[in-house]
Amino acid sequence: MSHTLGIRQVQKQKTRQALLDAALGLLEEQSLSSLGLREVTRAVGVAPTAFYRHFRSTADLGVALVEEALGSLHPMIRQTVSPADSDQRIERAVQLIAHHVDAYPAHVRFLARERHGGVQPVREAIREQLARFAEEVKAELAKDPESRGWREDDLLMLAHLYVDQMLVTSSLFLEAQEAPAEERERVTQLATRQMRLISVGRRHWLG
Repeated sequence: MSHTLGIRQVQKQKTRQALLDAALGLLEEQSLSSLGLREVTRAVGVAPTAFYRHFRSTADLGVALVEEALGSLHPMIRQTVSPADSDQRIERAVQLIAHHVDAYPAHVRFLARERHGGVQPVREAIREQLARFAEEVKAELAKDPESRGWREDDLLMLAHLYVDQMLVTSSLFLEAQEAPAEERERVTQLATRQMRLISVGRRHWLG
């Protein structure tokens, strides 16, 4: 009996992931607010009623996509802001962001569109995840000797600056995905300079 339940659970998880993957593909060309559940189930080849075994609504599916898209970023963010020389940190950050965009362009495009989109639960889910990122960045920044003497609210403000810049940089690399190598290099240099500007401001903030 337990073996049968295990097989059913695996199949259920496969169907759920197929619905997420199908939705992500469909969202390459449209926003979540215009996506119909019948489109998604048709793409997977299941009955519309099967959708409700996994998600309450397309908004619920969108929240799951947010968790999938941003979940993999947590380790990257810790690597990006770990205590190190500022120039090394910045170069590593830009490289990691570029690699992530290359690996997950559909997720990045979905987040860029839906961050200010028309589906409130999805906007809120993105905002909550980004707030978590900022707290993680703040915790890493607090370990850096450069942060000695900083107030908690100033550290959090700096963390939000880094998170926002990561999102801007992701969008820049996404736009340059099909561009010539020279354009990608220009984006790399621009992103590096923008993050250096934040770093310079950080060094002089308490002065």
